[in-house]
Amino acid sequence: MVDRVPVGYTYFLAKTDPETYPVEQLEREGRTVWDGVRNPQALRAIRDMKPGDRVFLYHSMGDAAIVGLADVVAGGRDDPHNPKLAVADFQFRGRIEPPITLREIKESHLFDDWALVRQSRLSTMHAPAEFVAWMKSKRPRARI
Repeated sequence: MVDRVPVGYTYFLAKTDPETYPVEQLEREGRTVWDGVRNPQALRAIRDMKPGDRVFLYHSMGDAAIVGLADVVAGGRDDPHNPKLAVADFQFRGRIEPPITLREIKESHLFDDWALVRQSRLSTMHAPAEFVAWMKSKRPRARI
């Protein structure tokens, strides 16, 4: 049986280029402001983030994969430098080891309608409950 997603948690996925901001940097720093997003759909996802929500961290270059997990510690709000944009604060939660590759996600055909598969350029998005349950089944020791 697959674990259910805890009530009250919303899960998101946030992409980063590992050459720009790798999961190792968030692990060292412990916390970061997630900013620099400009796509209106991705900005809506950031504005939906609330403290306690969780974020899958995704490296988008090379072997594209989900590599870590963060907690939202300060919810989505206007970017203080540009109120048309949004930011949220993430705190490192842990790594996903081994990473779950985009290839593995696509080959499952369970998430063909999800933005991660359909809109490869979208940087931040909601993660469906079915995906969260699938991730928990794939990496039961991860703190998802």
